[in-house]
Amino acid sequence: MQVYIAIDLGAGSGRLVAGVYDVGTLKLEEVHRFDNNGVEIHGGCYWNTIGLFESILEGLHKANEKYGDAIVSIGADTWGCDYALLDKQGNMLGGHRQYRDPRIEGMQEEMESRMPMESVFACTGVQPAFYNSSLHLLAEGMKNNPCLDIADRLLFTPDLLAYWLSGVQSNERTVTSTSQLYDPIKRDWAWEVIDALGLPRKMFGNIVSSGTVLGPLTEAVAHKAGVSHTLQVVASAGHDTASAVAGLPMERGGLWLSSGTWSILGVESEKPVTTTAAYEAKLSNEGGVNKTTRLLHNVSGLWIIQECRRYWAERGEEMSYAELARLAEEAQPHTAYIDPNDPVFATPGDMPEKIEAFCERTGQAIPKTKGQLLRVATESLALKYRQVVESLQGVTGRSFDKLHAGGGGIQNALLAQATADALGIPVVAGPVEATSCGNIITQMVATGDLKDITEGRSLVAKSMETITYTPQASADWQEPYQKFLDLIA
Repeated sequence: MQVYIAIDLGAGSGRLVAGVYDVGTLKLEEVHRFDNNGVEIHGGCYWNTIGLFESILEGLHKANEKYGDAIVSIGADTWGCDYALLDKQGNMLGGHRQYRDPRIEGMQEEMESRMPMESVFACTGVQPAFYNSSLHLLAEGMKNNPCLDIADRLLFTPDLLAYWLSGVQSNERTVTSTSQLYDPIKRDWAWEVIDALGLPRKMFGNIVSSGTVLGPLTEAVAHKAGVSHTLQVVASAGHDTASAVAGLPMERGGLWLSSGTWSILGVESEKPVTTTAAYEAKLSNEGGVNKTTRLLHNVSGLWIIQECRRYWAERGEEMSYAELARLAEEAQPHTAYIDPNDPVFATPGDMPEKIEAFCERTGQAIPKTKGQLLRVATESLALKYRQVVESLQGVTGRSFDKLHAGGGGIQNALLAQATADALGIPVVAGPVEATSCGNIITQMVATGDLKDITEGRSLVAKSMETITYTPQASADWQEPYQKFLDLIA
């Protein structure tokens, strides 16, 4: 038996998951779960990163008590973009800000004045968005933050955790690629963008590929966690979506969906696509394992349904996701549609009212029941997926015969079936724990226990359950899709 530990850190919670490899199969076991509660100080939004690391050490101690010297390695994946600045002694400067921090107000326009956004896209392959690291660093420069002058290194969130575990500072490629500061063609920092923003070059360090062994745990960490054997720290696929794509049991180059609060839909590509057509289609290029590129589009996913649930719970109507799914399934199909990416749905609060107002404003039937509201949101997501897939087909010149989907959102059977019907191709749903699977098989390749990611995906296919949703012969989504396109136009 061999064990690999995935640190899987999300914006609301974190956990340590053990990948137990035994008799040719992989089994996942959750070792430790903890909250990730941000902190607001003087109007700024921060992560409690020191507290998170303490929870990680607690989880590693639990894992060591359970698995002992069977543990081979550990690696972290997190959300993208957020970073910390370190001085020459490796001390964190100025706290660890959140990507929703309000300091970026007006920075998009400031960046545009320094470098046209299409030129930024040509250099980085990344679309403009409020969460881009580039805008947050620009905001610090505009405020003359002395931390930028003092900073010796910039580390993204999984890089920071790996540094605290191993003592080695590096920037893993998949998470670096989310920053809008990385050149996917040159595979180096996008120096032209960095210079245009007036950022100090000295803090941008060594970029390493996913699956790089950084070294063993530091003595202090090993002592704290009770680890007495050599346990390697791996720069796994640091961006959680990159890990999720790696963990899907698909052939290289497949069409994929990471389904959760965000729906991230894309194709695994051998090369980045930074053409004008890709820019106009609002597609982004982010790094994948095996030096691939994830050509993708972000869709506001189950967020809308989650916010509806929260709205009703605040009014004394607590319902499980299974109950919500039943209500949606019982509702009449194709009565109205929304654009999930409309800015009105991006902020929390009053989501059912926002859906009703959108339908009224666009001259559609106004959904009045919970089931109808949920049905509208679900079918609109499936139709948005189809629009993204057609954009991917247009830009790449490729066609796709199936969609591989992973993440918690695939447990919504109505959405999975609606996606298959809307796209007209089968949806292979699973595993739910695609992110942990991808993190772990990347570690296994790094430590030489698997030949490559292709072998790792075969292991996932053999070990994890998937469900295939086939397009229903009776389903005709062409007319709804045309109505949807007319609506968002």
